[in-house]
Amino acid sequence: MTQRDPRFDLTPDQRTRTNVATYPTYLEAQRAVDYLSDQKFPVERTAIVGEGLKMVEQVTGRLSWGRAAGLGFAQGLMIGLFVGLLFGLLGLTAGNFLFSIAYGVVLGGITGLIWGLIGYALSGGRRDFTSVGGMKADHYVLLADPEVAEQARSLLSAMPAR
Repeated sequence: MTQRDPRFDLTPDQRTRTNVATYPTYLEAQRAVDYLSDQKFPVERTAIVGEGLKMVEQVTGRLSWGRAAGLGFAQGLMIGLFVGLLFGLLGLTAGNFLFSIAYGVVLGGITGLIWGLIGYALSGGRRDFTSVGGMKADHYVLLADPEVAEQARSLLSAMPAR
């Protein structure tokens, strides 16, 4: 019988794994797994599961025509720099490395500015703000396979405080 590959088990079955410990933050759960690893515990038999997930969107500012143009321009500059560097490093510019970078940056900035304004115009004023989103859990549960759960608990009880 072949053993399952834990890399493909991204949603561990909580019915077959045992709760070893619960932590208020992901960093604390991560620290616990790191400690287990340092103790030569088979960490591939554990999982950190966030429970009580919430979608959090932090509003970072108001979006106006000027800000849309500026954000598009800056994004275009970065893409243009990347393309210019790529073309220059691959030798696709007849030997003029600096020209390829400058050309990429200028063309990228102009294109980004235009696309930023088009995108803002197409939104029709429905989303006049910028934001950053992510997931947040209420707490994090460290799960382990039943065969090694007691060993994990024992090791974690000896884990030194920060």
